[in-house]
Amino acid sequence: MNVPAYAFYGDDFTGATDTLAHLARAGLRTLLFLRIPDEIRLADAGPLDAIGVAGAARSMDPAAMHAELAVVGARFAALGARVMHYKVCSTFDSAPQVGSIGVAMATLRAYFANPLRVVVGGQPDLQRYCLFGQLFAATGAAEGEPVFRIDRHPTMSRHPVTPIHEADLRLHLHAQGLANLGAIDWRAYGRGEAALADHVDNALRSAPDGLLFDVQDAAHLRAIGRLMRDRAAREPLLAVGASSVAQAWVLADDARARPVVSEDVRPEPAQGPVFVLAGSLSPRTEAQIEAAASYTRMRLDPACLIDEREGNAYLNRQIDAMVALLRQGRHVLAYTDRARSAAGAGNALALACGALLEGVLRRSPVRRAGVAGGDTSSHAVRSLGAWALSWCATLAPGVALCRLHADDERLDGIELMLKGGQMGGVDLFERLLTG
Repeated sequence: MNVPAYAFYGDDFTGATDTLAHLARAGLRTLLFLRIPDEIRLADAGPLDAIGVAGAARSMDPAAMHAELAVVGARFAALGARVMHYKVCSTFDSAPQVGSIGVAMATLRAYFANPLRVVVGGQPDLQRYCLFGQLFAATGAAEGEPVFRIDRHPTMSRHPVTPIHEADLRLHLHAQGLANLGAIDWRAYGRGEAALADHVDNALRSAPDGLLFDVQDAAHLRAIGRLMRDRAAREPLLAVGASSVAQAWVLADDARARPVVSEDVRPEPAQGPVFVLAGSLSPRTEAQIEAAASYTRMRLDPACLIDEREGNAYLNRQIDAMVALLRQGRHVLAYTDRARSAAGAGNALALACGALLEGVLRRSPVRRAGVAGGDTSSHAVRSLGAWALSWCATLAPGVALCRLHADDERLDGIELMLKGGQMGGVDLFERLLTG
């Protein structure tokens, strides 16, 4: 049986597609499954160098996380993966009661016994940096945007579910159960591989829950990747972080340090009408909606979508209207009204958005679509009943265009863009049309 060396689980779908993109661009045969694959699905996939599962742990409570990740960990360990990457958002948005990274690490380390548990603290290509354990992030991924300490970030400090009020990742994760998290700061990388290895060995003597590694640039990632490869060759290893974990793994392989496929390669223009569903509440997505001049924009009332008595009727009316426009060849952008969003409605709203996406794609001629919002993407794509995603192209840093693999021929082959709330330039939805 084919044994993929690298395995990853994305705590939401958008982030999982970014990791998929980085591995695929490096020439690694990679497939992102939408559920844990059985032997039949693995046979359908063919030989793989890396395997992923797109999940929704970021929106789960601790009990649900443990139940899902225990199955994932056992499956990846049984496949013989050398690295188990628990992929989190590059801003580490999580909390003790929802999306707890501490719960994830406590669950997965039972299947990956290496005493070194790597926590990669930044992703420079998305302008996320970790220095002396402090996390910094730009307002978006484009060059030149202002960078904030994460507890002062204009979006993440006010996140509706997991606001971040502590920039020190050791303290942030301590609240999630990682009481003994060590740290390797950026100064250790310049002393050479042998000195870094000794430094890590010294830090492991206290049996920490994990070691947090600073990241400022690609050179730091390469040093981390070389260490990971060395230690994973001895014993399977658990790593936690954004797609920078995959970047580190690739950069440490001299044969793959330069991408096989350039990030500058863009997709062809869309053939036929395009549908976009924006469930994100971020200011960045709001600006992208405003700039989407080529679309017929349709506002969705969140309160009506989740209403227990009238929700289904409202949802069906919206689907009918959108399908009619798409059949006329018009592009449609559906978005939830921020002003009408109710506190605590996140999961129910994401599920309703999933039902809307499924209804539109099955009844319309759409072959390219986009979903904005991490939780929205996770629930929406799972509702389709597809089984995997493969990478097609990169639209912007952190935003991949993927091919949907489904048994239903109406869905198989659809090109799907999944994006987090802060990702992409203002013109992203227009670029989804033009490539």
